Amino acid sequence: MPLAPVPHPFTFGSIEAGTGTPFFILGPCALETEAFAWDMARALKAITDRTGAPFVFKASFDKANRTSVTSFRGPGPAEGCRILGEIAKELGVPVTTDIHTAEQAEIAAEHIDILQIPAFLCRQTDLLEAAAKTGRVVNVKKGQFLAPWDTVNIADKMRSFGCEKFFLTERGTTFGYNNLVADMRSLYWMRKEGIPVIFDATHSVQRPGGMGGTTGGDGELAPVLARAAIATGIDGLFMETHSNPAAALSDGPNQIPLPDMEPLLIRLQALHLAAHA
Repeated sequence: MPLAPVPHPFTFGSIEAGTGTPFFILGPCALETEAFAWDMARALKAITDRTGAPFVFKASFDKANRTSVTSFRGPGPAEGCRILGEIAKELGVPVTTDIHTAEQAEIAAEHIDILQIPAFLCRQTDLLEAAAKTGRVVNVKKGQFLAPWDTVNIADKMRSFGCEKFFLTERGTTFGYNNLVADMRSLYWMRKEGIPVIFDATHSVQRPGGMGGTTGGDGELAPVLARAAIATGIDGLFMETHSNPAAALSDGPNQIPLPDMEPLLIRLQALHLAAHA
């Protein structure tokens, strides 16, 4: 059974959400350096121009939820959002990043097209309200501890705050020690709320804390889950990518190598057309 249509599709930048054509949120986990962010953004823009894939650039200015206190964090909200805003302006692409406090929502709203609410913070009412009040699109990641139907309450909060332009993102559910499982049924159940749904292929293959002081993962499975989600029917696909995952400062085991991205996008778009013709 195909997913129900979104009753009120919306646009941001050049992206049309909820129309049946998936867009792709791509970028590195962390905003490691300004030069690195530009290199990744330009490379991904070239790839998506060649493949015709609707593209949103992603990078995090602060990895606040790290396994270890010694782990890399990032440049912080002011500097990180400045960099992302300049990338958006020069390359002509929407950008997204995660926020962790109501104060960060205000800072990010000056530069960022989609404000992302991390999964562990998806029930933080003050944060949801602050993001909604900016007028920006909001992407709320489903907590690893929530059932898909529990997101009804998140949707009700967003609507009560006057925000109709928001997404729900599936990113796996806690399943035993250091493991997540992505249930493709959740995409259908969340979409029944009439909300555009995104699937996060790379965070769904995490093994949180699985390497002791850092998070491990099964990055080779991210394209597998991405194909399943595209076939199920989604509005957006989130995939982190890195030019050298082994040297990444955050979530290296889960990120897709940049050279693999172009053939993967071609395959995913072909699969979408075949599955939803």
